[in-house]
Amino acid sequence: MPKRVDHDVRRREIGEALLRIAASRGLQAASMREVAAEAGVSLRLVQYYFHSKNELLLGAMVYLGEQLSARVERHIRARGLPPTPQSTIYGTLSAILPTDDESRRLTRTYAAYYTLVLAEPALGAEHGGTYPDALERFLTRQLQTAQEQGEVDPDLVAPTVAAALLALTNGLGSSVLGGQRDGAAAEAILIYHLDRLFAYRSRHQKA
Repeated sequence: MPKRVDHDVRRREIGEALLRIAASRGLQAASMREVAAEAGVSLRLVQYYFHSKNELLLGAMVYLGEQLSARVERHIRARGLPPTPQSTIYGTLSAILPTDDESRRLTRTYAAYYTLVLAEPALGAEHGGTYPDALERFLTRQLQTAQEQGEVDPDLVAPTVAAALLALTNGLGSSVLGGQRDGAAAEAILIYHLDRLFAYRSRHQKA
């Protein structure tokens, strides 16, 4: 009896092989043949599941977003249950920083995609902003809830602050990868700014 193939699992294995190449060598020279070798399958099989390199790049990006989402969820849970807007924002942004092997791999992989988008803008226009946009909206909702609960300044423009926090976190991540500072120093900077943001209630209670 022929072995039954789980096509979703096989497709994911190929997509994650591309992500490993992205993290270690970048995407500019990543051919479908190299992905096949990394995945331990034939080139024909890669072409069966992904009809073009662009399709493979976009498919693998979905898996990358899932990996980061899973890491964020773990960090939020680690800050205690039930989650609050404050613990959710702290957990989300600290999960993105490259402070350990997993987060450094994720950050390098996203950097590889960003580099590729600079050379191939059509890729970014098609799918490149999906996860960052969703993350900004998620942070915005958390900030709006925190405003309703009196945890942060009600006069803040939540979408703008969310975008700024994400930009700060991404910039700190780049500084870690570039060797300017280590992960602990980057996290300390992030926490400093978040602590100031969420000090609103305690400041007004004293007043």
